[in-house]
Amino acid sequence: MDLQLTGSRVLVTGGTRGIGRAIVEAFVDEGAVVEFCARDAAEIEATEKAIAERGGRAAGVQLDVRDGPALTGWVEAAAGRLGGLDAVVANVSALAAGPGEENWYASFEVDSLGTVRLATAALPHLEASGRGSIVAISSVSGREADFAAGPYGTMKTAIVGYVSGLAFQLAGRGVRANVVSPGNTYFEGGFWQAVENGDPGLFADSLGLNPTGRMGRAEEMAKAVVFLSSPVSSFTTGTNLVVDGALTRGIQL
Repeated sequence: MDLQLTGSRVLVTGGTRGIGRAIVEAFVDEGAVVEFCARDAAEIEATEKAIAERGGRAAGVQLDVRDGPALTGWVEAAAGRLGGLDAVVANVSALAAGPGEENWYASFEVDSLGTVRLATAALPHLEASGRGSIVAISSVSGREADFAAGPYGTMKTAIVGYVSGLAFQLAGRGVRANVVSPGNTYFEGGFWQAVENGDPGLFADSLGLNPTGRMGRAEEMAKAVVFLSSPVSSFTTGTNLVVDGALTRGIQL
């Protein structure tokens, strides 16, 4: 299937590791022109190099999404460099699951407010595109109570609510807004690898909850994001696409 993304102008927050890196790569593979941001300059350089080695091109910018003016400035500068924007993906997360108050602040600033700031800054450019798309990354922890039901899960729930409202508000303006909620996703250097090494019991219990017998892969989450961002999904807006291998059992009403 041709996703009609050749030449599309895309921004991704948190694009150097895991799901974010896979999202950048998937867009590039579809012929999109991509810019991404991350905090670590060395990881940005490594990502750019790896994508170039596979025949693509993506440019990274070093910034922390908690810095609102920096995030907004990047969106404006990127839109200028790319000649506009067709899609943005709010991927970055603080991954702050602990109960401490500092984790609530981090989750709010990075996960929730980072999503709002990206969407707000990009909106004029997405409207001008005529086929603008916003995709935010939530989590199954935002859908049901689990071990991450504190700040992480709460802010992921907030993202679903925010994007649902955004979809309704923007439907008449030619901009779509959707959510992808990954289940347990294993990748090198990621959360679940750390759990596997640091708490084998929790890892085994969590793995056992997956009916498929395995955890998801970053590229499986990325494909869902790219599909929802594409013109092929032109009538899909306001949805929360759960990509979890039947991990969660709740019925979405």
